[in-house]
Amino acid sequence: MNLKQQAAREALTHVESGMVLGLGSGSTAGYFLDMLGQRLRNGELHDIVGVPTSRGSAERARALGIPLSSLAQHSRLDLAVDGADEVDPQLNLIKGLGRALLREKIVEIHAERFIVVADESKLVPRLGAGPLPVEIVPFGAEVHIRWLAELADRAELWCEADGSPIVTDNGNYLARCWFSEGIADPYGLARTLADRPGIVEHGLFLGMAHAAIIASPQGTRWLSRP
Repeated sequence: MNLKQQAAREALTHVESGMVLGLGSGSTAGYFLDMLGQRLRNGELHDIVGVPTSRGSAERARALGIPLSSLAQHSRLDLAVDGADEVDPQLNLIKGLGRALLREKIVEIHAERFIVVADESKLVPRLGAGPLPVEIVPFGAEVHIRWLAELADRAELWCEADGSPIVTDNGNYLARCWFSEGIADPYGLARTLADRPGIVEHGLFLGMAHAAIIASPQGTRWLSRP
């Protein structure tokens, strides 16, 4: 069992029958879905309903026999479980390299508890060790990238292998921004991005996670938000 699977298995111990769950996207969340589907098939859990954060997680959940719903029908989630690209000491996150940051954020703000599952490589002393994904509207995409490049040390449109822009489930494009010294003021950056027309959403998940399950070769450990 790899580290991501270990973290997902630990998160599953906090799922109880009758819960409404936010179902994350990405590889670690995928392991959680696999294990959840198995528990449902075995009868260890029942009456579970999931609200997916992407088309990909919805398709995977359906294939595993996990009943699905929407925020319109279940605006209060008991628990959301998802991975992260970076986790800082305050449990602030960078997410979105799985291309689903907008729907992830919309779903996970409705959760009574949001648990992050990750391996120890995702722990960083300061956010911005890697790229920050930003979802932008296609109209004027070049202008948005130019503005982001002034805000960061470098920014580029995120493209497929064939050079075409990546298109999200929402019909938008994604940019990636790099900060050579990390992000000194994540909250200030989040406000700046939120105020800019054409910037739909960003991958800074600040003050949202209640706990993180971090897997390492020595086992799993819990981190709680200060």
